[in-house]
Amino acid sequence: MQCCGPGYASPEEAMRAPCEKLLYTVAIYTGTGIQKPDYLCTIDADPESATYSRVLHRLEMPGIGDELHHMGWNACSSCHGDAAMRRSHLLVPGVRSSNIHIIDTAADPSAPRLHKVIQGSEIKSKTNLSAPHTVHCLGSEIIVSMLGDARGEAPGGYLHLDRNFDIVGRWENSMGEIPFSYDFWYQPRHNIMASSEWAAPNTFMPGFDLEEVGHLKYGRRIHLWDFRKRKPQQTFYLGEDGLIPLEVRFHHNPDSSHGFCGAALSANIIHWWKDPDDEWKWEKIIDVENEPHPEWPIPVPGVISVILISMDDRFLYFCNWLHGDIRQYNIENPHRPVLTGQVWMGGLLGRAPEVNGIRVTGGPQMIQLSLDGKRLYVTTSLFSTWDNQFYPEIRTNGGCMLMVNCNTQTGGMEIDSDFAVDFGREPNGPSRCHETRYPGGDCTSDIWV
Repeated sequence: MQCCGPGYASPEEAMRAPCEKLLYTVAIYTGTGIQKPDYLCTIDADPESATYSRVLHRLEMPGIGDELHHMGWNACSSCHGDAAMRRSHLLVPGVRSSNIHIIDTAADPSAPRLHKVIQGSEIKSKTNLSAPHTVHCLGSEIIVSMLGDARGEAPGGYLHLDRNFDIVGRWENSMGEIPFSYDFWYQPRHNIMASSEWAAPNTFMPGFDLEEVGHLKYGRRIHLWDFRKRKPQQTFYLGEDGLIPLEVRFHHNPDSSHGFCGAALSANIIHWWKDPDDEWKWEKIIDVENEPHPEWPIPVPGVISVILISMDDRFLYFCNWLHGDIRQYNIENPHRPVLTGQVWMGGLLGRAPEVNGIRVTGGPQMIQLSLDGKRLYVTTSLFSTWDNQFYPEIRTNGGCMLMVNCNTQTGGMEIDSDFAVDFGREPNGPSRCHETRYPGGDCTSDIWV
């Protein structure tokens, strides 16, 4: 198992990497009523193993109430060729505490250990930032998107760490007129970074209020940055087509200018690109229709909570967290995507309430794709207060992780009948699972320069 190199020379090399044997997944007790720390799980992903799809190790965080959410590597393929860099540490932020946990995965990949904690209080005092979200390697250093200021108000900004995980300061030179922060991805050969918008921590942390969307307390823009100058240069105002634009992804091909974003509440996929005149443009390429529900006064939106692009840039995957389906689109023509696969797990529409013997509470939320594109791992928790609001039974049933087998030739998806991790049966009571990473790198962390 390749687990500690600095990265791969190209997407093609990454796709030929050995299959993953382990998975790292965050699990949370924050918001469940169980007064235990959130933790990082090591899961056996080797189908030849006697402990396949079981939790092998649980690393508890030092405190209670972090709300572990997204995480990222200290090194990725942007470090390729730097012999001093190793994919050796996971950065695991707590959105609520603002603590960033540095986890050593190299000493014993099956049993990671805590290396250090960057305290939220230190981050707030030195940078006036809080609520860490997306972590990306930046060559030998690290950028973390921060959703709020020290008081939990927008727009937040970007935390800059050095290779020793010490605070350098704020990465951006200017936030310009950006009102909110969320996810980001950069494409160095085009000197561009794209960022999206959620809301201020003080808005989204208590739960979701639809009226606050109308009051402009949630985002509806994608921002393009001058990457070298570290400041925004262009904004796409998406309007009603782009309510709450969350995850952003560029193609893995470093020469490509094509990027994608999932607008959660509008349930649309937004595509942008640079035309032959060097002008950046955008369009809506997928629109998920709202579905009627007997207990809802309005049709239920899909709520696209996550998107992902395969390493060869042929397939786009996303989840409709409220509807309960995971979709696969062929995007070889990024202007004309073609639906090639769809499976169901959980959701409010009742189309797959039980899968592999697990009663799925919640909907498909976070996904991670193997480097060869054949295995898609899916978890069910979005954010604790939102989970409790839309899926109240998740308090007692907990979350789950399933695996979807993906056809990489012609497209197609099927839930694997042998892989299932039921977080409702954890030793300290039902917990919820969120983002997953591979020791050898994955489709949502590697960036090529």
